Amino acid sequence: MERKQKLSLSIIGGGNVAFHLMKVFYNNDKIEVKQLCNRSYFTSHFEQFEVEKITNVSLLKPVDICIIAVKDSAIFEISESLPLSGSLVVHTSGNTDINALSHKNRRGVFYPLQSFSKDVAIDFQQVPICIEANDLSDLNVLQTLARSISSKVYKINSFQRKILHISAVIMNNFTNHLIGISKEICQENEIPFEILATLLTETFEKIQKMEPFDAQTGPARRNDLQTIENHLALLNGNRKEIYKTITNSILETYGNKKL
Repeated sequence: MERKQKLSLSIIGGGNVAFHLMKVFYNNDKIEVKQLCNRSYFTSHFEQFEVEKITNVSLLKPVDICIIAVKDSAIFEISESLPLSGSLVVHTSGNTDINALSHKNRRGVFYPLQSFSKDVAIDFQQVPICIEANDLSDLNVLQTLARSISSKVYKINSFQRKILHISAVIMNNFTNHLIGISKEICQENEIPFEILATLLTETFEKIQKMEPFDAQTGPARRNDLQTIENHLALLNGNRKEIYKTITNSILETYGNKKL
């Protein structure tokens, strides 16, 4: 039986997304990473990968797929400077249109919807991969690539991906920021933050079983204005504004008058 040829890749970038993609593809027997490119130095995290590392995109060799995993503002510049023609070039951004890539190559998107940190292990089988391409054959190639690392692959267009990215920022980044504020308030008042750990766990477990609308609790949900005013009296500055803004949103959601 004829062996299937491995998909060959190059990855451009030196940040968290590039690192985790490199890690998952490096250990994949269906994928061969030919080169890793970063226009500045590589951190020590990348030393574990025995692949050719370059700092100039002009040294990139032809591959099946070139993955650009850099900040959004650099995507077009890098895609335009690639020494490739007719190759499948994809970016990993949730907020950038497929047409931000240079038209001199076939264009696509390979967006893993996940919050990445270099020192936190990722189970890619559980990471949703959103793919997009300008033609069916390239979409099939990206689907093969995505399915080699994840069980959750979705065909999402550029507009849908931007909406998805907004939702992800609200759910993930904003939530983390609010948790940070809660921790600061506890620390400033010499209260162990671990007291809230069970509540935090219960909150996330509940929304796996219930609609967020039905799971909502708290003074704003009850329209308990006295408790809300007591809380606001203890807050100031940005914390007070954040509390008030979110409280008003909850009040309106459940048909109550804003503060």
